[in-house]
Amino acid sequence: MTTDQEISMSVTETGATVWLTGLPSAGKTTIAYELAGRLRGDGHRVEVLDGDEIREFLSAGLGFSREDRHTNVQRIGFVAELLAANGVKALVPVIAPYADSRDAVRKRHQQEGTAYLEVHVATPVEVCSERDVKGLYAKQAAGELSGLTGVDDPYEAPESPDLRIESHQQTVQESAAALHALLTERGLA
Repeated sequence: MTTDQEISMSVTETGATVWLTGLPSAGKTTIAYELAGRLRGDGHRVEVLDGDEIREFLSAGLGFSREDRHTNVQRIGFVAELLAANGVKALVPVIAPYADSRDAVRKRHQQEGTAYLEVHVATPVEVCSERDVKGLYAKQAAGELSGLTGVDDPYEAPESPDLRIESHQQTVQESAAALHALLTERGLA
């Protein structure tokens, strides 16, 4: 049974999309899950739209051409905006390598009046290749993989993100705290 207080909370909850963009192994997903835990602890409704999970379920069949990457980002942006418009904090740790794709998602949010923050997890490619969480950099170096974002496929870093996180110079907790502070400053946390 739902109480009046629960109904009131869900109606007044302000949603937002927080898009964490950066190279593979930059720390986007780790930061997103750390922030999600903190936001949930504060009583917020949160969903993490993990890029790998989205590719498996929502964007199955898409490749890694520029067109397919754009389609993938637009699909994720649509779902994120839908969640955010309904009071959920949608945390989106997705590479989204092209500025025009990210801009289209931002414009969709603006048209709908939904809060959108772009966060650049600005980890140098050298650090990412050392972390190599999924073994992508090793496969690319061995010639088993091509089209790796930031190595042999472009990554257009945001020129004016709402926040730039240097994940290689701070802990995951510090990165999540900086992002939480931004959300608080914007009245979203």
